[in-house]
Amino acid sequence: MPKPPVPLPRGLLPGDRTRARGATSNATGRYEATAREAADDGWDLPHDDRLLKTEVREERARSALTFNRSPDLPFDRSVNPYRGCEHGCIYCFARPTHAYLNLSPGLDFETRLIARPGLAQVLERELRAKSYLPRPLAIGTNTDPYQPIEAKWRVMREVVEVLAAFRHPLAITTKGTLIERDLDLLAPMAAQGLLRVGISITTLDAGLSRRMEPRAALPARRLEVVRRLSEAGIPVRAMLAPVIPGLTDHELEPILAAAAEAGASGASWIMLRLPREVAGLFRDWLEQAEPGRAAKVMARVRETHGGRDYDPAWGKRMRGEGLWSRLIAQRFDKAVARLGLKKDLPPLRCDLFQPPLASGDQLSLF
Repeated sequence: MPKPPVPLPRGLLPGDRTRARGATSNATGRYEATAREAADDGWDLPHDDRLLKTEVREERARSALTFNRSPDLPFDRSVNPYRGCEHGCIYCFARPTHAYLNLSPGLDFETRLIARPGLAQVLERELRAKSYLPRPLAIGTNTDPYQPIEAKWRVMREVVEVLAAFRHPLAITTKGTLIERDLDLLAPMAAQGLLRVGISITTLDAGLSRRMEPRAALPARRLEVVRRLSEAGIPVRAMLAPVIPGLTDHELEPILAAAAEAGASGASWIMLRLPREVAGLFRDWLEQAEPGRAAKVMARVRETHGGRDYDPAWGKRMRGEGLWSRLIAQRFDKAVARLGLKKDLPPLRCDLFQPPLASGDQLSLF
């Protein structure tokens, strides 16, 4: 007599295996008309053993610059070299963007990636437009430009080459160690006041980091990146992003102290954000990775978002509200003051912007 069917994780087929991935399911994106659910039929028939591997497809970009008018953000333009992120951070607020590609914000987000070769050439064309006015450009605000696939595709390297040639102000956010490869470009930009870098450090607990950010560099390695960038003269900001109440908030002071010791000159923090599908993915992950703390963490999260998993209102989504949010903000302010860290780094220079001569251009006599 066959066994009762055993439900499988959403979106996975019998025989599918995951290794070093953040999401525990691959539910259909919200824009799909139909959804598929796999279940074990109970017949104990052998299935192919399939390890989910990273797949990369190409996208030929028609535009490079993306503009925003968010009052919560200190920049109005950005560039995304990749869609999806192999780091697999379970809390990543960018996961829902994969639904626009008819892919799942779950495992698809970290295994089915989009590289954008040729993006640098598109960016150069846009920067040469006579109507273009330079302002600081942010990279890494959606998905990480120095995620592992950058080693092969080098899209970020080519983008930085263009920005360096144009003397364009740039702010980078990353967890990736590949940023060290580009010190030859980044250090001269920093010397001209054109660059600052934010390194995201969410915990000092290597075990928690490996569960929560499975393919990102471990905390000690990220601190080494802070050190190397600082020694190269690059202003580095330690980004406690996100702070997860009930899970990582007790590490706020130790993280800031470690970052200051490594040479960081500034610091910032952002409360955990769980927009759209991220809320369910994060809850599922908590139940599996931190079962003893799951209920406490979600209770704290809801206390910081007006009783909901997430409040997207301007002015609240980055910091939350309520007692726990105020306590974290107070602790952060006291710690950065004690450690000599700045909450705001000096503004980047825009006055040096100058498109270089293109092929065929005539040299000026003056």
